[in-house]
Amino acid sequence: MQHYPIQVFWSNEDNAYIAIAPDLAGCSAGGATEFEAIQELHIAIDLWLDAARKIGKPIPWPNTSPEFFRKELDAVTC
Repeated sequence: MQHYPIQVFWSNEDNAYIAIAPDLAGCSAGGATEFEAIQELHIAIDLWLDAARKIGKPIPWPNTSPEFFRKELDAVTC
């Protein structure tokens, strides 16, 4: 199983937390809490991957560059 990086942020427009998987175009989910948004995103990722396989769309590798994770860590610790 591949693990994709996740970004979570608050959206004033949606009045909810939004979680995205940047490596999977358009893959996002929302929730009342960060935890809920991440749970919903895991479902969305599974559905995104299933749909891509069904239509023969290439599945990207997860971004594992040190620069990406350093940005993620900085965002969490700030």
